[in-house]
Amino acid sequence: MTEFDVEEVFTVALKAVKDAGEIIKEAFYKKKAVLTKSCAVDLVTATDQAVEKMLIGRIKENFPNHMFIGEESVAAGEKCDLTDEPTWIVDPIDGTMNFVHSFPHSCISLAVLYHKDIHIGIIYNPILDQMFTAKLGQGAFLNDKPIQASEETELGKSLVIAEYGCGWDIQTMESVLKNITALMNKVHGLRAMGSAALNMASVASGGADCYFQYGSHVWDIAAGTLIVREAGGICIDTEGGPLDLMSRRMICASSEKLALQIIPLLTPLILERD
Repeated sequence: MTEFDVEEVFTVALKAVKDAGEIIKEAFYKKKAVLTKSCAVDLVTATDQAVEKMLIGRIKENFPNHMFIGEESVAAGEKCDLTDEPTWIVDPIDGTMNFVHSFPHSCISLAVLYHKDIHIGIIYNPILDQMFTAKLGQGAFLNDKPIQASEETELGKSLVIAEYGCGWDIQTMESVLKNITALMNKVHGLRAMGSAALNMASVASGGADCYFQYGSHVWDIAAGTLIVREAGGICIDTEGGPLDLMSRRMICASSEKLALQIIPLLTPLILERD
């Protein structure tokens, strides 16, 4: 089994993420070369690919025996296998649609797992200079200042994040519309920011009270899961059980009581696992 020093890994990860943020800032307000992946709203840019390539190189340079799962690597055909070995899980730009339109809510999302437990979570929005970090058992932080979930327990007082999904197929659209309709007159407000990782960071820092998603991938939610939990919130399956990072469905909330009020209102969307 590979040695794992969380402080050493965190130091390398944080520096790598900051450097990757410079690549994003350099490209943010410029015209982007955009390609589609699974559908017309599932996008990738040269910047996504450049950031992931840089991060892979940094990981291999410092930890040649560590494993890696990256969104663009998987899209290019690499396997998405989670083992007990130290594994870096990276979304080089979460919120690529926002990035393409120079809408300032996109980020790098990086998590490091060991024995399948999340030990490090980093979410960095370089445009707004928001650096969310967490280490297992050591709390959650925004720009080095402690953050805490809101502890809200009442659905009617909750600001809920509900994304519109990726794809224009009928099943996805019907599920999304049913969920939004079911919630809109029961919650304090609904929001959609276009980045799973930043949505989770908003719950962790108390800006929102709940976020749910069908269709998320492990690279979308791994870092955010640790940050939410370390901030005192919860991350569970949309049916109320333990969260499976590979299941492509997740709900995070300021409190278990709040999550359990929302879950019965949701219409599930069945998706293939990672």
